[in-house]
Amino acid sequence: MIPIDLHLIKKIYKKRDSFSHKGTHGHVLLIAGSSSKMGAAIIAAKACLRSGVGLLTLTCSEKEKNVIFNAIPEAMISTDFEIKNQFNCNVIGIGPGIGVNQFSLNYVYQLYDNQLPVVFDADALNVISSYHLDWKNFKFPFVITPHPKEFDRLFETHATHEARMETAVKKALELNTVIVLKSHQTIITDGHHIYINTTGNAGLAKGGSGDALTGMITSFIAQGYSLLHASILGVYLHGLAADITLETQSEESMLITDVIQNIGKAFKQLS
Repeated sequence: MIPIDLHLIKKIYKKRDSFSHKGTHGHVLLIAGSSSKMGAAIIAAKACLRSGVGLLTLTCSEKEKNVIFNAIPEAMISTDFEIKNQFNCNVIGIGPGIGVNQFSLNYVYQLYDNQLPVVFDADALNVISSYHLDWKNFKFPFVITPHPKEFDRLFETHATHEARMETAVKKALELNTVIVLKSHQTIITDGHHIYINTTGNAGLAKGGSGDALTGMITSFIAQGYSLLHASILGVYLHGLAADITLETQSEESMLITDVIQNIGKAFKQLS
């Protein structure tokens, strides 16, 4: 296994060009949130923006528009639920808080005709497992970011973390994807190598942490990183921001919104 440490991250990280503009840094389409889970959408969107993406469009219904405008004025909003109409985006993140229902299923079905890279998380993964969708017909590059229970729903029950790692390597190769298996030491695999993260703490063991990670990984893909490098960079900085948060919070008191506020300090440690 290859440790994800500062030495590796410095090889991956690309310093921002002083002469760049917002169009240089990509445009994310984020499909997240529902009437009772708009917090998931806000968390994912804030983490995405804090990670450097140039533009972000967040889908929501007319009823939720003001919630987004008030929480994230930097985000654009689309109430058009047809993915094919979001032609200016270069990557899609889907899943945080969308629910497992026919509406969410329709979103995933639309992706079958999509060519953009996709990050699947949370309820998007639960839709795939609940409706037994065929992965092999996905014609686009994609990343999946399951926690252990989501992983088991997708690939059958495993007794140990080690068993999940073995399956993750096998499935990443079989599906030509990158798998981010979240745990106390998150691992990332493309089927050829296994990377193990060295940052993070138990303060991340709370709702919303995975939503933030989805936003970060999606942001890095939009900025031109490969799926594997975006996943490695996202996981490392997510954990590092949490470690920095311990300077002012405890593991018990830490909120994911505190962690998002410290993404900037995490970036500064890469300089």
